[in-house]
Amino acid sequence: MDTRTGLPVVGMVGGGQLARMTHQAAIALGQSLRVLATSPDDGAALVAADVRIGHHTDLAALREFAKGCDAVTFDHEHVPTEHIRALEAEGVKVHPGSAALLFAQDKGRMRERLAELGAPVPRWRAVRAAADIAAFAAGTGWPVIAKATRGGYDGRGVFVLRTPEAAEELVATGTPLIVEELVPLRRELAALVARSPFGQVAAYPVVETVQRDGICVEVLAPAPGLAEERALAAEQLAIDLATALGVVGLLAVELFETDAGLIVNELAMRPHNSGHWTIEGARTSQFEQHLRAVLDYPMGDTSLTAPAVVMANVLGGAPGGIGIDERLHHLFAEDPGARVHLYGKQVRPGRKIGHVTVCGDDMTSVRARAARAAQWLQEGA
Repeated sequence: MDTRTGLPVVGMVGGGQLARMTHQAAIALGQSLRVLATSPDDGAALVAADVRIGHHTDLAALREFAKGCDAVTFDHEHVPTEHIRALEAEGVKVHPGSAALLFAQDKGRMRERLAELGAPVPRWRAVRAAADIAAFAAGTGWPVIAKATRGGYDGRGVFVLRTPEAAEELVATGTPLIVEELVPLRRELAALVARSPFGQVAAYPVVETVQRDGICVEVLAPAPGLAEERALAAEQLAIDLATALGVVGLLAVELFETDAGLIVNELAMRPHNSGHWTIEGARTSQFEQHLRAVLDYPMGDTSLTAPAVVMANVLGGAPGGIGIDERLHHLFAEDPGARVHLYGKQVRPGRKIGHVTVCGDDMTSVRARAARAAQWLQEGA
């Protein structure tokens, strides 16, 4: 509890853009968001008042950080599971807890648990040797998808293997892996839900996510042309998984839509890129909803604020050209309705440095405006 305000203190491990935007949501609720950042130059550390510098793999730093927090949560899944368990054993309220977060940290454990729950998953197997991949591919055909069991994001840790030789080279690196079939998908979807310790759940409209080179470049809300029956099935699947896994906070369920139905691709137990559109596009943003959930507040309204909402990620472009401030001037002059969120990151080609959200009545025009805005901020042209 913050003695100055009489309101809770939430600690978020990680100082990236998710913590930065959660801090913005905390301000409106009168809360104090404490951030554990690895550097004072991290995106959230640049704007939050209560910043502690330390590493998420340092148990002593985590213990010190958690002192005085009413709840501790995360902007990434990379905190060692044994450290989270140690905090829980010492009475720290950690949301999501270690028993749930494990299934977002370890893809092998996730696939095992989802299969036990009867959730739709790709055909897969654990990999101990290159022969395991070859044997798996004998049943599915090449190519196959290999995934690092821990640590992958934004396309990192995901490998398309087309030959036994490629499998041998990958296994030789020593990376713990699983192998999955290459799913013949129509498109990718995401179902975002929040769950409180009390067990209340709130589901956002199902969205379409558009990937390029393993990175999400667009999110379309609601998913265009998605049959109501399938949308409701996706929402119910996410709610069922959040309940069965004991998630507290946000759960993003990344889905493949196929001719045969839905298949679960990945899980994330934190605010998620597929939910950034909710800041302007939903009555309650995913960041406020996550805070409500971890503090056991009643959930907020998840309905859309407009018939069509598109979020486009802004990626770092080539060096040179006009500065980002001048780009903002030009963008706002051309499209006053575009809403820009910059993350305070150093620009590197291909790195997510922000996003743009556009709301409107027609998905085609809204999508074109969002793409144009993101391109202008990236390229200055």
